[in-house]
Amino acid sequence: MRFSLFIHMERWDDSVSHRQLFEDLTELTLMAEAGGFGTVWIGEHHSMEYTISPNPMPQLAYLAARTSTIRLGAGTIIAPFWNPIRVAGEAALLDVISDGRAEIGLARGAYQFEFDRMAGGIPASSGGNHLRELVPAVRKLWDGDYAHDGEIWQFPTSTSVPKPIQQPLPIWIAARDPESHKFAVRNGCNVMVTPLMKGDEEVVDLRDKFAAALAENPDVPRPDLMVLRHTYVHPADEPDGWVAGAQAVNRFYRTFDAWFGNKTTPVDGFLDPSPESKFAERPEFQIDALHKTAMIGTPTEVIERIKYYQDLGVDEYSFWCDNGMSHEEKKRSLALFIEQVVPAFR
Repeated sequence: MRFSLFIHMERWDDSVSHRQLFEDLTELTLMAEAGGFGTVWIGEHHSMEYTISPNPMPQLAYLAARTSTIRLGAGTIIAPFWNPIRVAGEAALLDVISDGRAEIGLARGAYQFEFDRMAGGIPASSGGNHLRELVPAVRKLWDGDYAHDGEIWQFPTSTSVPKPIQQPLPIWIAARDPESHKFAVRNGCNVMVTPLMKGDEEVVDLRDKFAAALAENPDVPRPDLMVLRHTYVHPADEPDGWVAGAQAVNRFYRTFDAWFGNKTTPVDGFLDPSPESKFAERPEFQIDALHKTAMIGTPTEVIERIKYYQDLGVDEYSFWCDNGMSHEEKKRSLALFIEQVVPAFR
């Protein structure tokens, strides 16, 4: 089992500066590298203070200069917001800067809020069309001269400048539905999945979709499967330590619901979480349920569940650090994971 860190700058009010948040992100990344994590992942989001990352590339390029072994993952670039030439060139440049440590994740996008501002208001549900056209175009640009005449993008002969060091540069696809899994496997892309608020039965279901895609493409070498999950580890001698983590993840998902619902205009990048009352009939939002679904627990409890994922065939577990907690709380959780969970898999 490999481990990675999935992280953004999170800002819940104006009491912490963006500069401080960037320094905090850097500190957690350096901790992860020292602790043997294989990759740090940073995604793409726009105009949202609770997930700050208008472009993962500059952050990852900075981290490339501050680190020596950890791989740098754009997880994920939102296909409808990019041009294939720009994706190919920026990803290749990150690979050059990091001396061959880049990983590129691509996704179709989810928030209609972002599509209304970044993609002319097209339905977020149409983002898969962009993803399926983008992936082969980027690869052909990495190979050399290529002209593209697609349904979404058209451009005359061009190429990626620079070219990536890695041959091939790894591509990951964020997948949920069976067709996304099939597309990823058929195109030799690794797969990243998140069960969000659902339990381990959802991990099994996502693994089964991945396995079905493998079965349909027996001639394709098996790509890797990564599971991304909100993670909070508390000491065994603090039996109620899980409560703070579950409460924080509850607020995170209520905030996610508010942004995803796209019903209220944010104020200067902030949007209040949806009220608790909205979820009175939604047991998955209760902290007792989140204790069982999110990766929240003592080191022993977390080890047991990740070993179950390993037995399912998961290749990489990504420690999703975003949860609305303070930097000090995140540091303590990550340190416990490094000290007491990671050794069980070495």
